[in-house]
Amino acid sequence: MPHPTLTPATPADHDTMRAQLGRPMRGVIGIAARCVCGNPTVVATEPRLPDGTPFPTFYYLTHPGATAAMSALEATQVMREFAELLETDEEVAAQYAEAHRAYLDDREVHGEVAEIAGISAGGMPTRVKCLHALAAHSLAAGPGVNPIGDLALRRGDWSPERCTCADPGSRG
Repeated sequence: MPHPTLTPATPADHDTMRAQLGRPMRGVIGIAARCVCGNPTVVATEPRLPDGTPFPTFYYLTHPGATAAMSALEATQVMREFAELLETDEEVAAQYAEAHRAYLDDREVHGEVAEIAGISAGGMPTRVKCLHALAAHSLAAGPGVNPIGDLALRRGDWSPERCTCADPGSRG
């Protein structure tokens, strides 16, 4: 499976991410997904941050509308529903396990860190732990790679197809 293309993070991207998160991003490798307006939506981070901390979350969701939508979903019973889907649907479970391997492969291109070897994000390959990480992976890798991330994006009230960057409170 090909690795998602990362675009370099410009100084403007760093300013945008700082505004999106309320703090500077650490260990930015590049932008893995952008809003239709061009702003960062998902950033790729170094597997070991500049201060030496191992960081398994290679794909990090930065877009305020997307993060709010995933937080809203997490506040419902959807994570339990998705976990049950993994337990009852062998095809989805197999796709999710493959998504885990793809995530690890994407990260390992940028360095191997022994402390996080075999650890991806979002609970992969057997649990549903963080919809933010799973949605970020789906946005970076594209539809069809991470079935739970894809489901979360479809279920959420934010769309990567419509820009809400001018209105930080909007998730539409």
